[in-house]
Amino acid sequence: MTPPLLGFSPETFSRRRETVTEGLRGGALLLPSAPLLHRSRDTEHRYRPDSELFYLTGSTEPGVVALLRDHGEGDRFVLFVPERDPAAELWSGPRMGPQELRERLGADSACPTEELKRRLPELLKGARRLFFRLGMQPVLDVRVVEILKEARRKGARKGEGPRAVVDPGEVLDDLRLRKEPGEVARIRRAADLTVASFREALAEARPGMGEWEVESVLESGFRRAGALGPAFPTIVGSGRNACVLHYSCNGGVLSAGDMVLLDGGAEVDLYSADVTRTFPSEGRFTGPQRDVYQVVLGAHRAALAAIRPGVRMDDVHRHALVELTRGLVNLGVLSGEVDDLVERKAFERYFPHQTSHWLGLDVHDVGDYVVDGASRVLEPGMVLTVEPGLYFAQDPVSEPMAYSGMGVRIEDDVLVTTEGGDNLTRALPVDPGELEGLVAG
Repeated sequence: MTPPLLGFSPETFSRRRETVTEGLRGGALLLPSAPLLHRSRDTEHRYRPDSELFYLTGSTEPGVVALLRDHGEGDRFVLFVPERDPAAELWSGPRMGPQELRERLGADSACPTEELKRRLPELLKGARRLFFRLGMQPVLDVRVVEILKEARRKGARKGEGPRAVVDPGEVLDDLRLRKEPGEVARIRRAADLTVASFREALAEARPGMGEWEVESVLESGFRRAGALGPAFPTIVGSGRNACVLHYSCNGGVLSAGDMVLLDGGAEVDLYSADVTRTFPSEGRFTGPQRDVYQVVLGAHRAALAAIRPGVRMDDVHRHALVELTRGLVNLGVLSGEVDDLVERKAFERYFPHQTSHWLGLDVHDVGDYVVDGASRVLEPGMVLTVEPGLYFAQDPVSEPMAYSGMGVRIEDDVLVTTEGGDNLTRALPVDPGELEGLVAG
């Protein structure tokens, strides 16, 4: 099992809980651990702790439920933890029981999970609202619905129990969006491991190699360097496969003349990196390949240059859109005035996704992109990707075009600082000449 706290100090989690508890305003927050997932029958996937539960408690074990309370008398931080089971631990390794985990995580009290059904209604009496994510844990959903029914029955006369369920993101997402120094250090480490592993994978890539082999080189680099593994399923899309945005079966073979889109990231202490490079399988861009690549590179550089505090997320996206659209006009794919084409979203056939997403404990991390009807303003401590691309998925037979079947994306991870944007993955070249020098061919 992954050890609790993962190197963070207990005070880090205590400080976060204090901030969140104040935001509950007389309510309660109920956070379950991530469920154990099965690959097939009784074969389990490697356990990955729940991001929200870890963020507030440092807990990395399955079966745990945490309750934070800002109402009534008694304990404010309560854990429900499975009792130790020597027979189960023979198969899955040692676990922490209620009291041991209480001491490690600094909880006020800890109870066996078996007591949750009996104790939870009492602990939630007087709570105005319950922050809980419905639909994640069916058994716990049932308990919460029972408590809500009872509160509706008695609430009018006795004021007992919560009368509303609220998404925990209301009190958690903005806090998680602004990264603390310890979080930045882990994202930076994940970025460094990802860059080093990309260099290994590019040095091995050549025509005749399976996409799965490139994947294995990249991911083995993550593990050798001490990462938990990939933060998400690695994408190795050669040829037309690069036009499938979340292609991850990686079952094709690199052919001579192919462009290869490699999208992956290491996970370090549950924090993610996310990088994409697109390169020619033989180590040299053809004319059309270089033309498309240069358009995407121009958009990538324009978006990076736009990142600084006070800039809106949409502004970063628009900088990329203008360059991509201008490039599509220069390539002869679109015709017209650039600003008009952008407003009409004429680019969407070739660039159907956003330029950026948040990055952190989740590879697509939490945080609203629109606040009070306007695009989110960037602040120091936020981490986002920059990943413009062009995808020419057209059938070359029915729609002949020099770029048909070509997909290009360039992605880096950027920390917003007081001075601007710190590109955490800049050590991996994007210049086409430098990129060619990294590929075995």
